[in-house]
Amino acid sequence: MLQVKNLTKNFSGLVAVNDLNFELQEGNIMGLVGPNGAGKTTVFNLITGIYKPTKGKILFNGHDITGKNPSEIAALGLVRTFQSNLLFNEQTCFDNVLIAHHLQRRTIFSSIFFSTRTSQNEDQTIREHTEELLECTGLMHVKNQLAKSLPQGSKRALGIAIALATRPRLLLMDEPITGMTHSELGSMMQLIRQLNSQGLTVLLVEHNMRVVMDICHSVVVLNFGQKLAEGTCDEIKNNNDVIQAYLGG
Repeated sequence: MLQVKNLTKNFSGLVAVNDLNFELQEGNIMGLVGPNGAGKTTVFNLITGIYKPTKGKILFNGHDITGKNPSEIAALGLVRTFQSNLLFNEQTCFDNVLIAHHLQRRTIFSSIFFSTRTSQNEDQTIREHTEELLECTGLMHVKNQLAKSLPQGSKRALGIAIALATRPRLLLMDEPITGMTHSELGSMMQLIRQLNSQGLTVLLVEHNMRVVMDICHSVVVLNFGQKLAEGTCDEIKNNNDVIQAYLGG
């Protein structure tokens, strides 16, 4: 589903990502891990079009998406979440997810303006899908609360619901459990597994290695912008180079 080929990104002489190669198979959960400053978020920014690569190619379902705008990439079905919660804080949970359906609208502006039968039917479908996503992410009981009033775990879940509103085929999740309590962490892991079982492919950046080893099918390890190792969870946790990078020996 995703092919990263010789991906390189320089910032004024600093090499943030250097000649990176990996492939993600459809239906899998892949972990992208590494020490702080390894280049993980930069890779996400390159894949989703926020940064333009200095060199290399990115292919998504056979489409060359290298250097495309984020909106074009999202329209193809490749969507991400962020480390920080990018929400409409003064809107309800329901409205946050409702707004995120803009990529799915098919009716033209005049139909929406005059509230035609087609537009009304589409509005109803979107509202129903919004409720399905809130139910799926465990937010139905707070659907009328303002986003700013939610605890950290619920804000993370809302960010995922917003991403899911675009109906992605591949979801890039940037540190989805940061700041969560133990119970919130368990709920998030269960949600990721559930989404994957329903056919969603996931690329995950996460510092909590216990979580990575528990839910990922494969792992790519970065260190100073380069790929240090790639393999199954068992292969990675027994890799001496990975142990050295994380633990210093």
